[in-house]
Amino acid sequence: MASLLLRVKTKMNLFAHRRTLDLLEGGYASVHHGRSHDFDDLRAYVPGDEVKDIDWKATARHGEPLVKRYIASRRQNLVLVMDTGRNMAATATSGETKKDIAIMAAGALGYIAAKHGDVVSLVAGDESGTRAYPGGATEAHLEMLLRQVDRRVTLDAPRSDLSGVLSWVARGLRRRSMLLVVTDDLAIDDALGRLLRRLRAQHEIVWLTVGDADLMTRSGHAADVYDVQEISTLPAYLRENRQLRDEFDRSAERQRGDTERELQLLGISSERLDSQSAVVPGLFTLMEKHRRAGR
Repeated sequence: MASLLLRVKTKMNLFAHRRTLDLLEGGYASVHHGRSHDFDDLRAYVPGDEVKDIDWKATARHGEPLVKRYIASRRQNLVLVMDTGRNMAATATSGETKKDIAIMAAGALGYIAAKHGDVVSLVAGDESGTRAYPGGATEAHLEMLLRQVDRRVTLDAPRSDLSGVLSWVARGLRRRSMLLVVTDDLAIDDALGRLLRRLRAQHEIVWLTVGDADLMTRSGHAADVYDVQEISTLPAYLRENRQLRDEFDRSAERQRGDTERELQLLGISSERLDSQSAVVPGLFTLMEKHRRAGR
């Protein structure tokens, strides 16, 4: 079976320029301030780096700003908190599966974290329950975590239950960590808001939403679509109805705006992904939001 992590790394290089990847790596590093004075190597300067870390001699030789990287004095903990219910087996905005986008996002940030020597673990769950997978900092370990997500997310999986997964994290995760929450479009009700406030006091949280497919037809003739959550079909004639399409657009825009505002009020940086090609720039934007919010 082909390596999921190799697929992630290949797509990172395919969809993003080297400069963008450096920006993402620098953005991730900039949210962690603890380090030792053990020199590791040099990399290109990115916004958010400390000016004092610039190696001026190397900069003069290469003609562009280069900064020193150091070996972390203590490992950080990145926990991939993944919705693995059947919602994530549905189609995303781009026509790709939400699962593929979620694996790409988790794999990309997990890979960068592991390169920094940080420990990456996984908490995944659905309506049937939640399971935690131990931390590690090797590519082989990250491959194992991605395979667990790939195995769990199917059209036959139980329904999604992000509140249940986050409740497990609130009870079971004692060490302060950075949580990368990956889920689909959802509304944040009062109960989920209270849970997130509790988690926000315990951990750092960044949030990725994998966008839903467009249920309405914009041109031509529609086909029936299948709702994986409710196990039902949306008939083609409804998808072609202009009045319903306008109402759908208003409702979808309202929910996305409400969710973003609720997360912002909770102090949680968030980003919405529509495709695998949007993962690297989306993660960089997310890290920048989180870094600025922590100032």
